[in-house]
Amino acid sequence: MKNILIIDDDIHIGDVLEEILTKEGYGVSRAYSGTEALYVLSGSKPDLVLLDLMLPGLNGEEVLPHIQGIPVIVVSAKVDIDNKVDLLLGGATDYITKPFHAKELLARIAVQFRNAASSSTTPTLVFDDISLNTDTHIATVGADEIRLTRTEYAILKLLMQNPTQVITKSILLERISEDTPDCTESSLKMHISNLRKKLRSGNDRDYIESVWGIGFKMRQK
Repeated sequence: MKNILIIDDDIHIGDVLEEILTKEGYGVSRAYSGTEALYVLSGSKPDLVLLDLMLPGLNGEEVLPHIQGIPVIVVSAKVDIDNKVDLLLGGATDYITKPFHAKELLARIAVQFRNAASSSTTPTLVFDDISLNTDTHIATVGADEIRLTRTEYAILKLLMQNPTQVITKSILLERISEDTPDCTESSLKMHISNLRKKLRSGNDRDYIESVWGIGFKMRQK
């Protein structure tokens, strides 16, 4: 069963959406503010999000950058074309204007799931509570977004692509050279140290393990 998160403070509209989706066989969860939405997303990952813009606390535009690796359909009364363009460029996958017809909304949802199913590769790498979007280069630990340098991103991507393997220093330098030419053997230790600090800033957990004399790997719990 596909699960859809409705983020909308209008109880009536949310109830209507939930009824439509439930009849189509979707699982539904609800959030009534931007802050509540981030809390819900920190504990679960729905298959799709329906996002209203006019929310109490954090508004929809502020919530959108925190939703990674999940299709987002903005459902809003705003009809300004510049606003639509900004949201689509900012990460939304579709935009439907209120009031809408149930058949149109269901069709747009079906298109998103069809596109996800036909995609041969996912742009998001996941290890425990770390997510790394290989399109945007944005990493998140839980609900916290981590800003990475180009070199830190390249290191983390390689380690997360091979989470059970020890990556030797020589292979690490060779493989990441495609993404970042400025990392050398002498600077590698510094880049990994900085990456470790950023990843453990949220929960003080060390996600990268040093294997003495060999290289590095992701640390299992």
